[in-house]
Amino acid sequence: MNAPRLSFSSKELQDLAVAWIALGVAFAIFFAGGGQRAVVGILRGGVVAPVLLSLLTAGIGFLLHEVAHKVVAVRFGQIAEFRADYGMLFLAVVSSLAGFIFAAPGAVYHRGRITAREHGLIALAGPATNVALAVVFLPVFAVGVLASSDFLSLVGSRGLTINLFLATFNMLPFGPLDGKTVLSWSRTVFAAFFVPALVLTIGVFLVGFGF
Repeated sequence: MNAPRLSFSSKELQDLAVAWIALGVAFAIFFAGGGQRAVVGILRGGVVAPVLLSLLTAGIGFLLHEVAHKVVAVRFGQIAEFRADYGMLFLAVVSSLAGFIFAAPGAVYHRGRITAREHGLIALAGPATNVALAVVFLPVFAVGVLASSDFLSLVGSRGLTINLFLATFNMLPFGPLDGKTVLSWSRTVFAAFFVPALVLTIGVFLVGFGF
């Protein structure tokens, strides 16, 4: 039997776009300090730059994390599609106004018969993509420094920090997070990925990189 072809329905594309934009707005408010003062500050200073910054860092991190789950699931013969959680997206924006952020934009739902290894690799694909994105953002930061571009420097540093955090957080072995599925499949793979990601994430947060 032929594997399903990778394709995106109009509903799925809509959900991905809404999640991307909502997270961009939420993270822009969060990084501005949250609350009404942050919103007023963003509006007075120009809304485009802070929202664009968040779309290119947190937004891209979440978006490609979910797309990676779908791509690998389809590769293993699954029928897979992303569905946004509009209630959680609303909560992300509201929580950012309160000065913190809780973001669970939705998930890729897939069905079909797979092995434990394939299930583990589907789960690992999201965090692995975030680590790859962190590596991509590092030279962006370097170019920004060399070019004396504050915007590029911030895109690079914040993109690296956020994607390391997303990789580490999603690999926690609890509840519906990817780490629980990976750990159930292979303790070795889990430890080899999670421990370095955790150390790097703690490191960038301690030095305040990206903030």
